[in-house]
Amino acid sequence: MRNLTKAALSGAAALSFATCVQAADLPRVAPPPPPPPALPVFTWTGFYAGVNAGYAFPAGGSGFTDPTYGTVTGGGRSGGFAGGGQIGYNYQFTPGSGFVVGIETDIQGAALAKADAAYLGTAPYYSVRPSLDYFGTVRGRVGYAFDRVLVYGTGGFAYGGGSLPSAASAYPYTLPSTTRTGYAVGGGVEYAFTEKLSVKVEALYLHLGRGFTGATTYNSSTNAYYGAGRSDAGFALVRAGLNYRF
Repeated sequence: MRNLTKAALSGAAALSFATCVQAADLPRVAPPPPPPPALPVFTWTGFYAGVNAGYAFPAGGSGFTDPTYGTVTGGGRSGGFAGGGQIGYNYQFTPGSGFVVGIETDIQGAALAKADAAYLGTAPYYSVRPSLDYFGTVRGRVGYAFDRVLVYGTGGFAYGGGSLPSAASAYPYTLPSTTRTGYAVGGGVEYAFTEKLSVKVEALYLHLGRGFTGATTYNSSTNAYYGAGRSDAGFALVRAGLNYRF
């Protein structure tokens, strides 16, 4: 009996040793590597600030009709540089691609060319309307984002101002205000080339109502006419901008 027990124990030990040796010879199965971390989905949501520069194109050509004296030749305005800065906020409903709404305000200086000489018959005609030295807008923006590309429309309030010409000192009636208000509409495309920086190209039409219809007067001492001049309240603006997103 004792011999049988010893034999059974010896067999079990041998079997266990053989099993361990066989298991040691099997290749180890390494656990799979963890999946790479998901990249953050881009969103336009947040505040931003930036700079812009472009060119303004006043509407209308040369010449107009004075209600009292008739046709005035000349007096047309050409465009010029405009540049400044903007701040705003965007909210994107779904990160990645989706609708974006926002609000933006901007202000810029303008260096528009002066109007060319105007004549009523052979006598000079001097407009007493103020120049446009600066303008700004407060606009809403609505668009759709294709990941880092945002296409949008925009519109809202516009304002501007400038200085009276030297000819205004010879005008005997009430002079126009040097500030004016109106509206702005347009659209653009913006591209975010990093998480923080984006560039845009934008076109706007601004209408700054002047609201001045002063009577034309003739000054015999200077042999010249002085009046309201041409009412060219609207102009187009094409500009590029750079924004930093906070």
